[in-house]
Amino acid sequence: MAYFLAQSGNALSLGGIYALLALGLAVVYSILGLINFAHGALMTLAGYVLVFAAVLGLPFYLSAPLAILVVMASAVLLERIAFRPVRGASGATMLLTSFAVAVLLQLAFQLFISTRPQVVPLPDFLTATVDLGSFAIGVNRVISVVVAVVVLIALNLFLKRTVLGLAMRAAADDFNVTRLMGIRANRVIATAFALSGLLAAVAAVLWIAQRSSVDPMMGLVPVLKAFIATTLGGLGSLLGAVLGGLLLGAIEIYLAAYLPDAALPFHGAITLGVVILVLVVRPQGLVGASRELGK
Repeated sequence: MAYFLAQSGNALSLGGIYALLALGLAVVYSILGLINFAHGALMTLAGYVLVFAAVLGLPFYLSAPLAILVVMASAVLLERIAFRPVRGASGATMLLTSFAVAVLLQLAFQLFISTRPQVVPLPDFLTATVDLGSFAIGVNRVISVVVAVVVLIALNLFLKRTVLGLAMRAAADDFNVTRLMGIRANRVIATAFALSGLLAAVAAVLWIAQRSSVDPMMGLVPVLKAFIATTLGGLGSLLGAVLGGLLLGAIEIYLAAYLPDAALPFHGAITLGVVILVLVVRPQGLVGASRELGK
C-alpha cells in the first residue's frame, strides 16, 4: 500500500506538469487553431535562464520568477515575429512554422550554449524528502502538485473573472465576430501566447526541480507528451488538457512501477498502446474537442 501511495504521488506530480504544458498548447489552439510545437523550446529556454541566473549568483527564489518573465516575453516576441505574418495562412503552414521555430531555437541552444546538459543548482529544500509514515516523497514532487493546482485555479479565475480573460474566451468561440465587436485581435492573441509561455516556464521549473539539469532537447519529449495529453483529453479543451495530462502521467508511472522486468523496455510502446485504446473508445477525447476556453 505504501508503494502504491508513493507511486500515486509521482503520478500526480508528473501528470500535473503534463497538464500545465497541455494547457499552454490548448490556450493557443483554442484561438488560432495552432498546435505550437515551439512550446517545448520555450520550456528549454526557462532552464537556461535558471543556469545563467545561477552563474550570476541569483538565488533560486529570484531566478525562477525571472525565468518565467523571460519566457513569457519570448513567447509574445515569437508570436509577433514568426506567427503573426502567417496568421491568415493555412493550418499546415502555421504548423510548419511552429516546427521551424522549434528547430531553430534548439540549434541556437546547441551552437551558442552547449550540446551537453548543464547543471541547474537547486536549493537544499528541493532535494529533501517528506516522511509520511509508511513512505516518503520528495519535496519537489509535493511542490509540483501544489503549484500545478494553484496555477490551474488561477488560470480558470483569469479566464472567467477578468475582462481580458472573457475577451480570450469570446475570441476562442468566434474570432471574427469578436473582432467586429471592437476587441483588439493582436492583444488577445499576444495574451494567449504570454499565458502559454507562463505555463511552459512553470512546467520547466517544476521539471528541472526533479532532474537538476537542462539540455537543448529537454523540452522536446515533454511537449510531445503534452500534445498526446491534449488529444487524449479533447483537442482544445482546457478541462480535457488537465484530465489528459493527469491520465497520461498516471499511465506512465503505474506502468513503470508494476510492469514485469521483461516488459520494461517496451514501457513507451505499452503507454502509447493504452492511449490508443482510450481513443478507440472515446475518439473525441475524454471531454471532447472544443475551441471554447474555460471548458
